[in-house]
Amino acid sequence: MWELKKPKPAKLIIAILAADRQCLHAAIEALTDKFGHADFTSDVWAFEKTDYYKEQTGPHIIRQFVSIEKLIDPGRLAQIKHKTNKLEQKLAARLGLPLPRPVNLDPGIIEPSKLILATTKNYSHRIYIGKKMYAEVTLVFDKGNWRALKHTYPDYRQKCYFDFFIKVRTRLLEQLKSRR
Repeated sequence: MWELKKPKPAKLIIAILAADRQCLHAAIEALTDKFGHADFTSDVWAFEKTDYYKEQTGPHIIRQFVSIEKLIDPGRLAQIKHKTNKLEQKLAARLGLPLPRPVNLDPGIIEPSKLILATTKNYSHRIYIGKKMYAEVTLVFDKGNWRALKHTYPDYRQKCYFDFFIKVRTRLLEQLKSRR
């Protein structure tokens, strides 16, 4: 009989798109209230690789990533995506901007070999993870660097993102080592 193994804990990250810095700060505060202390936050970058979110989030969208200190069971990703969707709705109501979605929150996990993002949308390269949610391997870690895949979003191919994810991955490895 095969031995089933419990998955190793993963590092929760949340990708934030925001209409402005006020929205970004409100999102980070809401995320840390919900999921715990952030051990890393990325720089803030202009989100210019697509106009897909312009009507919902505004013309000058900014991007930032947050890494949550406490490791999680990767099996919780669908549940976490539901929580971030609810946070988006609460933030939209609280911020009171004339935009339907002033904040977009996309949770994912970093494991030693990959970065996985949760999504509500199905597609050929995505798998169903339960609770009406899907996930995709967005990046793989290979030979000391992150590597994009054919379906990787254009903004996730940027070196500045890779640099941040390397920092988060290094912290994950330290945390996993200290748990042994």
